[in-house]
Amino acid sequence: QVQLDESGGGLVQAGGSLSLSCKVSGRTFSSNAMGWFRQAPGKEREFVAAISWSGYSTYYTNSVKGRFTISRDNAKNTVYLQMNSLKPEDTAVYYCNADIKIRYSGYVPGNHYWGQGTQVTVSS
Repeated sequence: QVQLDESGGGLVQAGGSLSLSCKVSGRTFSSNAMGWFRQAPGKEREFVAAISWSGYSTYYTNSVKGRFTISRDNAKNTVYLQMNSLKPEDTAVYYCNADIKIRYSGYVPGNHYWGQGTQVTVSS
């Protein structure tokens, strides 16, 4: 079975940093992008960041540009999200997805390629 193993979440103070990892087991990387979505209490799940198979193209939601950096290591089937200058509004469960389609209308995650989520909490 395909499994996405997320790690790195935790509790940090505003201005701090966290690094998330997502390793895919049971399959090779999709030819589509891989990346992260997040869901805060009372809000819809939203796109955060994605990276192409080659690693040369990256995509970020406006609220994290300049603070978050996504990268991947295909040899390890792993994608990373370095989060700096964290803000309380970054508090959410972060979900990895290994099959993100980049479309003009938005970023579309594959339904069968979700991780279980890792909690990121940023205190004020």
